[in-house]
Amino acid sequence: MELRKLGNSGVEVSAIGLGCMGMSEFYGATDDAASIEVIHRALDLGVTFFDTADMYGVGHNEIIVGQALRGRRDKVILATKFGNMRRIDGAHLGINGRPEYVKAACDMSLKRLGVDHIDLYYQHRVDKDTPIEETVGAMSELVKAGKVRFLGLSEAGPRTIRRAHAVHPIAALQTEYSLWTRDPEGDILATCRELDIAFVAYSPLGRGFLTGRITSSAQLSAGDFRAYSPRFQGDNLGQNLKLVKHIEAIAARKGCTPGQIALAWVLAQGRDIVPIPGTRRESYLRDNIAAVEIKLGGEELAELGKLVPPGAAHGTRYPAERMGSLGL
Repeated sequence: MELRKLGNSGVEVSAIGLGCMGMSEFYGATDDAASIEVIHRALDLGVTFFDTADMYGVGHNEIIVGQALRGRRDKVILATKFGNMRRIDGAHLGINGRPEYVKAACDMSLKRLGVDHIDLYYQHRVDKDTPIEETVGAMSELVKAGKVRFLGLSEAGPRTIRRAHAVHPIAALQTEYSLWTRDPEGDILATCRELDIAFVAYSPLGRGFLTGRITSSAQLSAGDFRAYSPRFQGDNLGQNLKLVKHIEAIAARKGCTPGQIALAWVLAQGRDIVPIPGTRRESYLRDNIAAVEIKLGGEELAELGKLVPPGAAHGTRYPAERMGSLGL
């Protein structure tokens, strides 16, 4: 497995990590035993970077990730997040970056994960009602206490990144990035590179859409949040399928899968970028990991950039009511 530096942290992680969110909810029915087996297989295949959050499954995801990593904790870089508050029934309660909440949330995550420290602790979304300096100040106290090694932000804008980094080094920014979500290109990536902050790309497969496996909204169950995502609905879906056809054509020429092309494209955007595709199936895990072997030449990258340019995707990446918390 190729390794990549995690920003200014000084540690290296596998070039492709594993996003574990879907093992608990958002993508339909789940199976804890199967998910734990996928995490074990990822470890065997050289994955060292695992991503979860306290909101995934209202804590359930951290529990199963912790169980899966038991006995192999020292082999991985474990990342989790705080800030998105939910009730036990799953209802969203808002975003919280207040210092007292930061510390309480960390203690709960440590307990659920069954570990004595978190390697990379992210603020999941920026709390517009709490100065970022206060939030990161509390996060830095967790580092001093030995509960956290490195700090991260998720879906933060350039100004927030700079203000946070001035309080304590930010090792990684996690934001959605893929062939159909090019939003970070420009100021966000430039800011990360200036400050030696790794860019962790979540949903690098466009929530599975860029694999070519989803061709109709009828494939999505009521428990799959993509059924309510603008990009997977109505005319947007039809227009976005045209983008996938371009990726499929290039994959056919390369003798690989469309998903591998999509991941290879993200990997080719810079060695400071680490995609974390999620999956609950071993076969998809193997496909994703094999993408590190797919090398796209300059002409192929230019072709992809022309066929799937920035802004080509139809529909926003989240429903309108959730878009306001991004890029603050």
